[in-house]
Amino acid sequence: MTRDALGVPGDGDVSTSRTTPDDGRVVLSAPEIGRALRRISHEIFERNKGADDLVLLGIPTRGAHLARRLADALKDVEGIDIPVGTLDVTMYRDDLRANPARVAHQSDIPAAGIDGRTVVLVDDVLFSGRTVRAALDALGDLGRPKAVRLAVLVDRGHRELPIRADHVGKNLPTATSEHVRVRVAETDGSDEVRISGPAAPQQRKDAS
Repeated sequence: MTRDALGVPGDGDVSTSRTTPDDGRVVLSAPEIGRALRRISHEIFERNKGADDLVLLGIPTRGAHLARRLADALKDVEGIDIPVGTLDVTMYRDDLRANPARVAHQSDIPAAGIDGRTVVLVDDVLFSGRTVRAALDALGDLGRPKAVRLAVLVDRGHRELPIRADHVGKNLPTATSEHVRVRVAETDGSDEVRISGPAAPQQRKDAS
């Protein structure tokens, strides 16, 4: 799982100031993202046989917005408010020493906590699986859920750890050199998912 989103390098998707990625192509439009989230909400409800003990925790930044949208969709299905919060994993990442400048976000755990509940972690892109591992470590310091499940908008493959998503909006086969970029209206002004190829070197202004 990764913050593999526009302008935010995530799991193994490192941007540099010396390269400029192309715009790529849209693989999920705004309506398709909406339909994917509604389908995931139905899957969560059916898998859990109801919504009584559910807690949704989004991983900042875009996963947090997706979690709130799923909570809204579940309310439409079940007619009850599902506790929703955010889970920051910054200090639990295994690359923190190599990237000490990462900005930590504030976790926001529902007042009822997570003990004995089914926690659904929500993120935008699942890639190496290292963000999910960090999220599981963070959860262990907060309580003991009855079960933990994972919902992602995009699964792009290339796992480095034995982690699998329970609910996926779109399986997107990619090359490791490609970039998957998620935009959500709350932070980016619009909803879409794009895939682009390797970044191309910038041309110098004095190049012929």
